[in-house]
Amino acid sequence: MPLTRLSCTPSVDALRNAVSAALFGAGAQGLQEDGAALVTVLGPADDARLLEALIAAVRTVDPAALAEVSELPDVDWSLAWRERIGAHELGAMAIVPPWLAEGRDPRRTVVIEPQMAFGTGEHETTRCVVRLMADEICAGDLVADLGAGSAVLAIAAAKLGAGRVAAIEMDADAIPNAEQNVAANGVGDCVTVLEGDAALLLPLVAPVRVVLANILSSVITGMLPVIGAAVPAEGVAILSGILVVERAAMLDAIAATGQWTVRRETSEGEWWAVVIERTG
Repeated sequence: MPLTRLSCTPSVDALRNAVSAALFGAGAQGLQEDGAALVTVLGPADDARLLEALIAAVRTVDPAALAEVSELPDVDWSLAWRERIGAHELGAMAIVPPWLAEGRDPRRTVVIEPQMAFGTGEHETTRCVVRLMADEICAGDLVADLGAGSAVLAIAAAKLGAGRVAAIEMDADAIPNAEQNVAANGVGDCVTVLEGDAALLLPLVAPVRVVLANILSSVITGMLPVIGAAVPAEGVAILSGILVVERAAMLDAIAATGQWTVRRETSEGEWWAVVIERTG
């Protein structure tokens, strides 16, 4: 079955971040820049209402934006994207596709088979979390990865020394890819892939010392009480998937809980990530 390509071109460049945030907020799983356009791809299993919701969200923030819908041929995406996916050196860890893994130290290399699941290392939000993780994961840590996608962050946590990692993902289509990547990286004894809503599953795997949440900023805000209940004092959460323009609002939301202090933050491109420590 063909895939659906939605290309959204903001009417002015100043609205680019707002259009990007609107697409993610309406359910886009990833965005690619194509010149002035922001492109997302919907799979055969996606409901037609999702396409309508994405376009409506863009129109809300930029009524003059150009939205173009087209069909893509049913192709093997792991082959189609092969030439565009490279190796990413991220401090203590590297994320690479299988064809670039030969000769690398498996202890510091996360090998990800690129498919439709989010998390190949090509997105800034993933890279931000991996950079921050290196100084936060301790030997034997219990970790929960919320919105695990390809399980890239869960695998990185295991290779950084975590004792047990719950990779929680609600998209059924992403589960086989996550399980394949966990097995290929030899961390199946440490990482468990769980399908379901993180708000429901996180309390079941708690307590955990580290929570990884590379998801929509609106979802993170709503999840802060659940994360706070799952993490003991001095535990940490690494939050990503947040636009730089959303930084102030997220810091306000974090402060409003009265449970967290900010330890470190980083950014890449238009994306921001933060490490927060549980204090109360």
